[in-house]
Amino acid sequence: MTRSPLAGAAVWTGAEMAARQDWIWPWSAAELAELEAAAEAVLAAGRKLESLSARDVPLPVTAPKLARIAAALEEGPGLVNLRGLPPGMPPERLRAILWAIGRHLGTPVSQSKFGELLGEVTDTGDRLGDPGARGYRTGGRLRFHTDRCDVVALLCVRQSVSGGDSLIVSTPAIHNAMLAQRPDLLELLFAPWYHSRQQEQRPGEDPWYVNPVFALHQGRFTSQYSRSFIENAQRFEQVPRLTAAQEEALDLLAALAQELALHTRMEPGDIQLLNNHVTYHARTALVDHEDKARKRLLYRLWLAMPNSRALPEDFAELWGPTAAGAVRGGVVAEAGYRSPLDLAPAPGG
Repeated sequence: MTRSPLAGAAVWTGAEMAARQDWIWPWSAAELAELEAAAEAVLAAGRKLESLSARDVPLPVTAPKLARIAAALEEGPGLVNLRGLPPGMPPERLRAILWAIGRHLGTPVSQSKFGELLGEVTDTGDRLGDPGARGYRTGGRLRFHTDRCDVVALLCVRQSVSGGDSLIVSTPAIHNAMLAQRPDLLELLFAPWYHSRQQEQRPGEDPWYVNPVFALHQGRFTSQYSRSFIENAQRFEQVPRLTAAQEEALDLLAALAQELALHTRMEPGDIQLLNNHVTYHARTALVDHEDKARKRLLYRLWLAMPNSRALPEDFAELWGPTAAGAVRGGVVAEAGYRSPLDLAPAPGG
């Protein structure tokens, strides 16, 4: 098949993005005041965050900016950094603010078999590479990957002593670079690949799924990728062995991601929003605090977006509904499991 370079605002290099400021969105004083007041109202009411809709947390001042951000994520570069929440704000207030922002942008979906809707990215002792490990519960470096949602939102509460920086890359830019250098390897990424479910399969499901790394549907690009999930699937006898050409394709993908990436560092109070269909993200190695109360901590939402693109039908095995704007993605929680937010005391209670 003859492919053409992808075009549009989602095609950028890290060097280009580092010279721009349009992806950094500061809060106005009026927006900050509204967000803090909304969080205080939520905490005072004692309601659990996951029970609150956008209607329950009205943001008449801030909502127009969030609508523009949603458009920038889907039609623009796929990257937004919201800056200006005061450092040192209590974690429970930050959680409420992130939830309110997320509900005005889209619908939170489960991040693991434990049913987490508002997750914590911190080192819990998991080791990357173990069969059921998930990167957000580990310390150290993370390779480039996507999350199983339209948009991931990360709010930095505490940073590490050093490192833990964000690497973000445009996947359409990787596509174009690979098309120019090795179109044969690019074509392999549009073929089916086996991925581990990381022990999060439902009863009756295989512990792996099959999905292309790159796809084009109705003229829109998308990528679903984790090299760790691909490599972990190799432990299953029924999964075909990776070929030398496939390994070469993954190596080139990783090299181009590193070459084309934006290197940035989240500071406490920053909120990073990424469209997983057109970006990969990674994390550099870090030195964390020994004191558990000071360890690096980010709050995370996985969002299904009402302005999202349609996905190919073969994505349904992993994503569920594939129609544009559908509530989709996430990980189906184990039957009967109650969310950590249900198990926690009500805010202020």
